[in-house]
Amino acid sequence: MISLSYTQARDKLLSLTLPPLPLNPRVQQALLAALVIAVGLAVAWLPLEWIVLGLGGAIVLTALLLRPILSLYVLIPVIPFSSLLAVPLGGFNAGLMEIILALGLAAWLLQMLVRGQVIIPQALLLWPFVLFLAGVSLSWLDALSIGASLVETAKWIEMLALYLFVVARLPARHIPWVAAALLLTGMAQATLGLYQFIFKVGPPGFLLFDGRFLRAYGTFAQPNPYAGYLGLLLPLALSLAIWSFRDLRRLWRIYDLRFTTTVPAAKRSGIYDLLSTIYYLRSTIFFGLSLVLLLAALFATQSRGAWVGFAAAAVMTVAVRSKQAALVVSAAAIVAALAGLAGSFDWGVAGTSAVTQRLVDAAAVATISDISTIEVNDANFATLERLAHWQAAREMWRDHPWLGVGFGNYAVVYPAYAVGRWLDPLGHAHNYWLNIGAEAGLVGIIVYAIFWILTFRVSLLALRVADPFQRAVVAGGIGILVHLQIHSLFDNLYVQGMYLHLAIILGLISIIYLCHRTNPSSERMYP
Repeated sequence: MISLSYTQARDKLLSLTLPPLPLNPRVQQALLAALVIAVGLAVAWLPLEWIVLGLGGAIVLTALLLRPILSLYVLIPVIPFSSLLAVPLGGFNAGLMEIILALGLAAWLLQMLVRGQVIIPQALLLWPFVLFLAGVSLSWLDALSIGASLVETAKWIEMLALYLFVVARLPARHIPWVAAALLLTGMAQATLGLYQFIFKVGPPGFLLFDGRFLRAYGTFAQPNPYAGYLGLLLPLALSLAIWSFRDLRRLWRIYDLRFTTTVPAAKRSGIYDLLSTIYYLRSTIFFGLSLVLLLAALFATQSRGAWVGFAAAAVMTVAVRSKQAALVVSAAAIVAALAGLAGSFDWGVAGTSAVTQRLVDAAAVATISDISTIEVNDANFATLERLAHWQAAREMWRDHPWLGVGFGNYAVVYPAYAVGRWLDPLGHAHNYWLNIGAEAGLVGIIVYAIFWILTFRVSLLALRVADPFQRAVVAGGIGILVHLQIHSLFDNLYVQGMYLHLAIILGLISIIYLCHRTNPSSERMYP
């Protein structure tokens, strides 16, 4: 137990609340007295609601000052609500997510200043981040709107800052807690999406299957970004579910062997085995439930891009664990494809042929070169709209091959490249690779590709040195990166806070590699 004297406690409070500057002790005491008087006046004059709110805020701020990493656990459940808890401010949205991130980073910086050591952590992806930011910054030379470029660049700066924060402040032993927080948030979003799907809570335009259900959209306002968020969680849930089931099965085998031998009862570790079994059974239920809920919600989105992305991510997540598992997943993928083909026939099952038809409709127009010449109807509108934006982005890139039209300037320049009836820029090209090419040119494409190539390399290195639980986290992280790249062919997932979600995943992978590189016998997550 740690005990502090009054003087030590006062000095600790002063070091956390006052600027990290050399002040005369009398000045410090005067400032502290002024703070106490201000609080007393506030309690005396302000309404009770304001006092409660202020007290709660003070408690949160004190906790963050003492433990900046707590901001990460607050940030994770806020990310899906970022669009709902934000207000327009100078061309970009600022809200609770940005406030929590800023508080966490400020508390981290303040602690370093108090200690007299401002240290940039040894982060493997620091220079890839810097390279990407430098590359896309060149596109500012051709930008029509510097403000739009600043907003898009700020996302990647936030990603870098959060990544460095996670690597610097999160102990490896806390990775299970972060994974649990991510999946709990995803389960809450999945439950909301299934409620919308079943009870048809949402815009009439989202109705499907002859009005029997409604496309799920969670707190993301649209089904596609919601599906993208689910896809950035599902590989982690899948990998951890496999890990927990395998360890549970291994414990059961050990338990059976010990109790079928002639070893004396006194020498059997039956209690330990029982407790371990209960522990892993609890993990299996949690991870299995998260996987089922997220899968059901992903189906409820009816997002074809997310389906394709998760299919590839699932194969990769399992494949990196073992070759035998890769063969099993490949066989399952073939069976699923055959089932999808069978679903193209009308078996009288609700939604079976409709699901397949969505994929067939998308493939039918994939080779169209000029969207403006195609007749538009209700069946092909969504697909043609996406292809129209692809065509516009391609034309932008063709006219500005090296540096693009300016990072973040797709929507600004779009009216000059609009195709047919699709005059709304929608914010992006519905293909992030084309979007980068249009906005940052060939230079942007190259630095973006280098960034993710190096990220995959770090992930594979972490996979080699990790213990079983960490290996499951890294495998899930690799699956998330695969989903990102595949889904990015159909949409932009760097929206509504999902870029911060990616920064957290990259931080977990880097921590796992660094903790083993610096100490090969580092702490294991589980027995």
